[in-house]
Amino acid sequence: MHSTLDWNDLRLVLAVAREGSLSGAARALGVTHSTVFRRLGTIEGTIGTRLFERFRDGYAPTSAGEIAAASATRLEHEVLALERKLSGQDLRPSGPVRITTTDTLGAVLMRHLPAMRAAHPEIQPEIVISNAMANLTRREAEIAIRPTPAPSELLVGRRIADIAHAVYGSRARLARRNGLDLSVHDWIGLDDALAGTVIAGWMRENVPAARIACRVDALPALRDAATAGLGLAVLPCYVGDTAPELRRVTPKTLAELRSALWLLTHDDLKRTARIRATLDFLAKALASERALFEGRRVDRARR
Repeated sequence: MHSTLDWNDLRLVLAVAREGSLSGAARALGVTHSTVFRRLGTIEGTIGTRLFERFRDGYAPTSAGEIAAASATRLEHEVLALERKLSGQDLRPSGPVRITTTDTLGAVLMRHLPAMRAAHPEIQPEIVISNAMANLTRREAEIAIRPTPAPSELLVGRRIADIAHAVYGSRARLARRNGLDLSVHDWIGLDDALAGTVIAGWMRENVPAARIACRVDALPALRDAATAGLGLAVLPCYVGDTAPELRRVTPKTLAELRSALWLLTHDDLKRTARIRATLDFLAKALASERALFEGRRVDRARR
C-alpha cells in the first residue's frame, strides 16, 4: 500500500501544532508562509480530514491533528536517534562541528580556535552564541560549553573547572565611596531572562530590591554597566578579572555561589571522530584556563 503521508508532511503538521501559527511553522521549517499554507491544504485534502481549526489568533489542532502531531513527535524522536547513531559510526575527524556556548564563554573559546584549526584542519567549527541551552537531543548543536551547577542527565561530558564569582565595581566608583561597605552602593541586577542563574539567586537573597539601580539581560551588559560606574555587580571571575576598569570589592570570591564549567554532548555522538577530536582538544584548551575560571588568576598589582 502506498502511504499518502511522508515524513516532510508530518514535520509540517508537527511544526504548525508546536508553533500555533503558519508564520511560526514557516520560521521553524525555513520556508515561506505561503508554502506552509499550500502544503497544509494539500495534506488535509489528500487525507480528507481537517487537522487544524483556524482562529483569528492562530491555528489549533483538531482531534485528528492531535493524533497526527503525536505520531509525528514519536517519529521525530526515532529519526533523530537514527541520525545520531549513524553519525556515531563516522571514523574520520573531518566535517562541521556545531558548538554552542554563552556570550561570555564565547570570548574564551575564540582564543583557542586557531590552535584547534591548526591541529584539525579538516574540522570546521560552527559557533552558536546563545544563553539558552541548545537541545543536543534534537541536534540543534553537537557540543555545548556551559556554566551550570549540574547538567542534564540526558547528556554526557566533562567537568572542566569550578566557576568562581565575586563582587566588582569600577575603580572610579570605589574611589568615591567606601568600597568595602556594600550597603552604601547601588547594584546592577538581572532581569527575568536570567532569573534562573546563580547570580540572580544570590542577588535575591543578599541585595534589597530598592538598591537595584538597573537591570540587564546579559552578562556582558552587566559587566559594562559596572564599568560605567552604575553600581556594583556580581560577575564570574573570568569576566570581571579580565575587565581593566573593574576591581573586586573584596579580594575573596563568593564561596556560597557555586557553578561549574561543563563540556557536553549527546551519548550517541561521543564516538563520532570529529566530535571526539573536538571534545578532546577543547577539554585540554579550557582546562588551561582553570585558574581564570576559578578566580585564581588575578593581577594583584592592579587589584
